[in-house]
Amino acid sequence: MRTISHFIWRKHALERMLQRNISRDEVIYCILHGEEIESYPDDTPYPSLLVLEIGTQPLHIVIAIDDDVCYIITAYRPSNDEFENDYKTRKKR
Repeated sequence: MRTISHFIWRKHALERMLQRNISRDEVIYCILHGEEIESYPDDTPYPSLLVLEIGTQPLHIVIAIDDDVCYIITAYRPSNDEFENDYKTRKKR
């Protein structure tokens, strides 16, 4: 992951984190130490990424990066209904 000078927390992300009992510390740790598992280069206004950190509980964070600013879009615990056991691979539908 590239160097990030600061984070901008989108309202949607903060609402979902509160609903899902996900802390800011967990999100920042995931962004800084997690693995990029999907890339959305055509997203606007900035390209975005899906980042995974397993830790004690798997966590997905969707972020957009512009230079050294990281916009936190949403955070959630991946579901076994949608992802394989590695939490990286989407299940075929």
